[in-house]
Parts: sequence; C-alpha cells; structure tokens
Amino acid sequence: MKGFSKILRKTDTKKRLSVPIRFLKSLPPFKLGSHAVEFEATDEKGETWAFQCSTRKSGPYQKPVLTTGWVAFVKSKKLQIGDKVRFVKYRNRATATISYKVRAEKEIRIFGVIFGYAPI
Repeated sequence: MKGFSKILRKTDTKKRLSVPIRFLKSLPPFKLGSHAVEFEATDEKGETWAFQCSTRKSGPYQKPVLTTGWVAFVKSKKLQIGDKVRFVKYRNRATATISYKVRAEKEIRIFGVIFGYAPI
C-alpha cells in the first residue's frame, strides 16, 4: 500500500489516528525491538509535519496509530469529525529517495448531505 485515506472519527480528531496495517509496509523500517517509527510528511502548502507511527507492544494485533505530531496537525488544519485525511508515499526514481505527502480535506455539506471534500 502506497497510501491511504480516512474519514475522521472522534478519536482521530482528539487523540490519535488509527491507520491500516497495510500502511506499515510503506513506512521506514522499525528498528529491531522498537514499536514506533518517525517519519515526515509534506502538506499541500509545503509545510513539513513530523509524525510517529506506533504499534502495540504485545497482543495478536498491531493496531498502528499516528500519535506524536498528529494532534498538532489536526488543530492547525482545524479538522473535525467527517473531514478526510490522505497519506501517500512517493519514490523519486532519479534519486531513489522516499517522501510522504499528507492532505487534509474539509467535508462539504449542502442541506445536510455530504456533497464532497475540498482540500485545505
């Protein structure tokens, strides 16, 4: 998986963002014995955001979540329940460098019906 998008729920806007397990393969490798990895993502305005993705230390399910940096991003973008966020991994073919993009989108409602999403 090179990326994912998610419509935000209450926990996503207040504490942490749960991410699909498949997205772990797109992140930098976890150090041996570590259950967290840090990475940076650039938004639509070119601002760089530092995030930490962590998994459970034990148990049958990893349950990856973005913690460090996530709440600051939510507050900065004024994200609310129902808004959408998208993370995408890019590989520069010429230099073989990896980069990540993050895009926040506001929910657009007309007469109470979700009409679509607009980039912030």
